[in-house]
Amino acid sequence: MAKLTIRTLHKTLAPIVLLPLFITVFTGVSYRLAKDWFGLSRDQVHILMVIHEGEYFGKSFESFYVLLNGLGLLWMLITGLTILINHWRKEWRMKTKAMSRE
Repeated sequence: MAKLTIRTLHKTLAPIVLLPLFITVFTGVSYRLAKDWFGLSRDQVHILMVIHEGEYFGKSFESFYVLLNGLGLLWMLITGLTILINHWRKEWRMKTKAMSRE
């Protein structure tokens, strides 16, 4: 079995996590702009909030959707930062080795 690295897990889960996060962000921003900039009433833009909060899944799965969305975001942030920090460490080590040779 192939070694599972953080980069592999991050790359594998990214497409799965991206769509719900994109939908949440898009509908949340659209809701706010429609109300504030375009003067639409709460009733007119309620469908955006239904999509934003995952209400279309029903009461039993709505909270689960929100939880998974939040955990997915945290996963992507933590693994992404870990990959970035490891990359910076690798570059820093290469620079210090190159400087010590001079």
